[in-house]
Amino acid sequence: MQQSESGGGGAATSEVQLNDQPNALIACKVPEEVFNEQQLKEQFEALFRAFDPSTSFQFFKSFRRVRINFTDALAAAEARVKLHKSDFNGKEMRLYFAQSVHIGSPRLEPPKPEKQFLISPPASPPVGWAQSQDAKPIIDYDLLCAVSKLGPGEQYELHTGTTNTPSVIVHVCEDDSSDGEDETGEGGKPARPKIIQTRRPDYVPSVNQ
Repeated sequence: MQQSESGGGGAATSEVQLNDQPNALIACKVPEEVFNEQQLKEQFEALFRAFDPSTSFQFFKSFRRVRINFTDALAAAEARVKLHKSDFNGKEMRLYFAQSVHIGSPRLEPPKPEKQFLISPPASPPVGWAQSQDAKPIIDYDLLCAVSKLGPGEQYELHTGTTNTPSVIVHVCEDDSSDGEDETGEGGKPARPKIIQTRRPDYVPSVNQ
């Protein structure tokens, strides 16, 4: 396409470069009859082949769209100017330029080698990796020994209080015998009281049940 201007006894000519322009159009909201009836389909294609006899079409029935591929961008631009918002089969036809998206390589590249160990399951551990050893459990034998020596009426201070924290003291309750006699163990020493577990409350069905 060339555009010339005359003035001052001279003429200037400028060319419009269309190499970077899209050479395809997208027709939106195409009537469903175009996808089902061959006659209307041929009439639809004839509208665009008037601008370029080598035009090809891609029909997307689910989206009610048609992609029109021209051999050059000039024919696509001319068809868009003349047919956009025109009437076809009683409905307005809308045309838009198809935009191409470049994502670099046409193939999906694998991740870089230094990140492959994050994939589950890993192919191999990274260089220098070593399995960590489980720490040994910490058992306070002094505390266990002191608790085991507790008798009825005695107390044991687990944590010494400070000016900012209270002290923690364990009190062992006296054993109340029903017959008034104290149970004795080996060597005439009083037997240690048995720990009685708290009884579970009785089940009471709700009103809804």
